[in-house]
Amino acid sequence: MAERRTITGFSNPLVKFLRSLREKKHRKRERRFLAEGLRLLTDARECGKVPEILVMATGREPHPLLDALEEAVGKAGGEIVEMDVEILAKVTGKDNPQAVAGVFAEFDTRLSSLDRNASPIWLVAQALRDPGNLGTMLRTGDAVGAGGLILLDDCADPFSVEAVRASMGAIFTQQLAMARWDEFLPWLRSGAGQLVAASLRDPTDYRQAPYAAPCFLMVGNESQGLPAAYEEACDLRVTIPMLGRADSLNAAVAGAVLAYEALAHLRK
Repeated sequence: MAERRTITGFSNPLVKFLRSLREKKHRKRERRFLAEGLRLLTDARECGKVPEILVMATGREPHPLLDALEEAVGKAGGEIVEMDVEILAKVTGKDNPQAVAGVFAEFDTRLSSLDRNASPIWLVAQALRDPGNLGTMLRTGDAVGAGGLILLDDCADPFSVEAVRASMGAIFTQQLAMARWDEFLPWLRSGAGQLVAASLRDPTDYRQAPYAAPCFLMVGNESQGLPAAYEEACDLRVTIPMLGRADSLNAAVAGAVLAYEALAHLRK
């Protein structure tokens, strides 16, 4: 049975704990992260991930999905907390917060936890700095049925409130791994896997490229792209033609274009 309580003061220790999860150093220390929104938490529940703490605004509208969420938290022995919407706004950092939020334990993000044969497509991002782009890549992975997203080197924190929100629930549906390049490349070469880079270095048109499963599609930093050594280590380099004045696409958009093209090729 879930423990249930109501919080009425901003100075409550739990409120301070929840607010602290908006900062990376506290998330890293606690190995916990915050997610908000009934739809997002429902996606988590349907993927078998239930919050350790379920936070709800008092006076919220009843909803069958919320009833199911409360039941799941109760069965898991979690905690259910109610608080005024003004306090919840302090927790989430939004003036108009969702009526529901949850605290989740971080996932296993080791490369060794991945099964490369679970999907024909994987997304890889190197030094991706924008949490919105990171969340979008997770959404793309979910949309194309990718195995997950591998983050290389110094990327934005995938467990930040901004990245989790931008993922629209895909943080729970996609496998996630974080590694340095010198760890990732030996892991990739230890088994099957084609590494494909979005690149301008002697590339093939992305529509004509010979994609092969499992295909690891890699995009680089938003402003600098991929380091030359990373591009040289790839099995295939592809480019997306630019027909206007722009010389490149947004990193997450480029990843989505490549993912759909690779998917179409691999389905033939």
